[in-house]
Amino acid sequence: MSENNNLFSDTKFKGYEFSKLDMTGAKFNGVDLTDSSYWAVLKNSQFNDCNLESCIFNDVNLSGSIYENINMRHAKFHNINMSGVSLSCVNLSNAEINDANLEGMTINGVLVTDLFDSYEKKASN
Repeated sequence: MSENNNLFSDTKFKGYEFSKLDMTGAKFNGVDLTDSSYWAVLKNSQFNDCNLESCIFNDVNLSGSIYENINMRHAKFHNINMSGVSLSCVNLSNAEINDANLEGMTINGVLVTDLFDSYEKKASN
């Protein structure tokens, strides 16, 4: 093990499958993870300057994770715990969210549940 815990320095993970792993606190810096699949625990992990394009996250705990300068174009998320995750400066164009627990979620400081309530009231008039 190296001094700074970089066990996989300069390793290519493009297309890898991370299955049944506890990767709590993992740090990914400048890694190309395109087309990778995750069935793992990634709680409190960090992704910095990474390419997660077309990745599949299925049954993954991402709570408390940090994402900075990440490409998630065409990524798919199913049965994911993202509680406590903070997103800023994000491009969510053409994003789709279905069957989500939005309790306490805010967009630009406004509760999403309040936005839906307002929309439903306006739509029913």
